[in-house]
Amino acid sequence: MASGLDTTFQINRRSLIQAGSLGGLGLTLPSLLAAEETAPNDKSCIFIVMSGGLSHIDTLDPKPLAPRETRGPYDQIATALPGVQFTEMMPRLATIADRFSLVRSLSHRDTVHVTAAHTMLTGQPNGTTADDSPFIGSLISRFQPSTVNMPSYVWLHNMKTGTNKVPRYNNGLHKIGYEHAPLRIGHELDNPSTPDFRVEHFNPPEGVEGKRLQQRFELLRSLEGEQRPAKWTDLHERARDLVTGSHARTAFDLSQEPDSVRDRYGRNPLGQYLLMARRLIEAGVRLVTVTAWPGLAPGETEPTVTQVWDMHDSYFSGNDNMYGNGPYGMRWSAPRLDQALTALITDLDERGLLEDTFIPVIGEFGRSPKFEGEGRGRGHWPNAYTGLFAGGGVKRGFVYGASDNIGGEVASGRPVSHADIGATIFQTLGIPLEQRYGADGFSFRVSNGSPLNDLFA
Repeated sequence: MASGLDTTFQINRRSLIQAGSLGGLGLTLPSLLAAEETAPNDKSCIFIVMSGGLSHIDTLDPKPLAPRETRGPYDQIATALPGVQFTEMMPRLATIADRFSLVRSLSHRDTVHVTAAHTMLTGQPNGTTADDSPFIGSLISRFQPSTVNMPSYVWLHNMKTGTNKVPRYNNGLHKIGYEHAPLRIGHELDNPSTPDFRVEHFNPPEGVEGKRLQQRFELLRSLEGEQRPAKWTDLHERARDLVTGSHARTAFDLSQEPDSVRDRYGRNPLGQYLLMARRLIEAGVRLVTVTAWPGLAPGETEPTVTQVWDMHDSYFSGNDNMYGNGPYGMRWSAPRLDQALTALITDLDERGLLEDTFIPVIGEFGRSPKFEGEGRGRGHWPNAYTGLFAGGGVKRGFVYGASDNIGGEVASGRPVSHADIGATIFQTLGIPLEQRYGADGFSFRVSNGSPLNDLFA
């Protein structure tokens, strides 16, 4: 069972009653609520994970002068930034390129999904204990939690997990407390693009409502008496407010949005998740991670894959290829990304929320300059790739760094690692990079990266 108890707190019969009583209320809320604050900061983050590795060459960093076997079949289009081009698959983002920044010098040397994804999600460098470090969102929950009664860290759309899968959502939580795990919403066909989707995490158990629910809280209080730790008191009060109030439940309810807004984002999982992320940030969630899964491809009845951007030659058959409409096809996935991300950035901007909402859009790596076989797919490529960054004080219409003429290596700007991206997120949300944590309170440092200060005005 998850526990947010300090290491100095002794487990005894009373504390076991306290922990178990939350389950009796229908709650696993220690995993939803964060505890301790540091210096206040008003910024939040929507971290969009391009699981599998988005091809930079086919989207945000085209190479029109490269050989066909590198540049691919897509034409290049102008953007709102003079001299900056995208491919024809990003027409909407091209029109708002003056509202965000690009970093075209993301770089590391890890070609393995599992380890590269963990360095991305933990913000820890290769060769360290990244595999045993808390995710960026968990550390933000620990040191810069929500200032209202909302979960601090939410993950929209569960990815496959297991021994050789990513992510492990409880990664490193023994160092800071299991209450800093993300609240995970959605999985495969259970997502907000379906009419009957409901978030039920804040509902009391069936038949336990109103007066009966209040009686259970009173019983809990009487069992605790005057000896209950202050941390548990706060946790229980917040749990009661989440269950009896409507604030959290309403934030996850997309039926509150006009059809025109839902259509603007796209009636697919990625579009609806990004709309939900906007609502959660408005409601006070500190960090929302979104798995960029666009939903079922044409002809699919069940998901083939969540890591749709992992576009290898070996995944295609027949006439299907990287540029087709299959589960790994860019003709299906890229337009949904283009629509949803454009809607999120413009919507936040129009609402006056963009400057306080940092939006990193990255994958664990990019895709190889050359195709693996007959132009049908690209391999893993961490040497040089592109990330998109918006809001949170980021410069508008700015491009940092560049890849070479085939998109294979960093040609200008410093190479920006996963640790550097993590450091940038922490710094933007007001968490000192030298902040210490661990069971003893000081064994580990929040970040060993170097924030990309050039990205900010």
